[in-house]
Amino acid sequence: MDNQDKQIAHFKATCREHGLKITHQRLEIYRAIAKSNGHPSAEVLHKLLTCRMPMLSIDTVYRTLATFEEIGLVKRVETMVSQARFEVKKENHHHFFCDQCGQLMDFTWHSFDNMNLPKEIQGLGRIQEKNVLIHGICSVCLSKK
Repeated sequence: MDNQDKQIAHFKATCREHGLKITHQRLEIYRAIAKSNGHPSAEVLHKLLTCRMPMLSIDTVYRTLATFEEIGLVKRVETMVSQARFEVKKENHHHFFCDQCGQLMDFTWHSFDNMNLPKEIQGLGRIQEKNVLIHGICSVCLSKK
């Protein structure tokens, strides 16, 4: 079983676990995110999928993504300067956002992940996840200057 087959099996199992029907639209939206090398927005997913599914509405894409996020199938990445982007949940990682071209790239930072939180934060409650979003200009955009 390859990685994509494992992702689809996980998708189906998670849907069943939450009493969610596995519809053609849900499967195709999830598959498009899983296949993506980037972090597509709802609008990008809609545009990509309407070629094969012309009756798919943007509202359906938004509602499906919200459901997927709620049950832990996808993660929303907010860049604060563009539309929310989505990715299939996977091992912990962080993001670099290019403020010039809008590219969103994954990176790992194990020392940050293993770092103890400041005492002030520890008292606020149980931390479930630590994420870093770094804004800057990517090497491709820098090389164009």
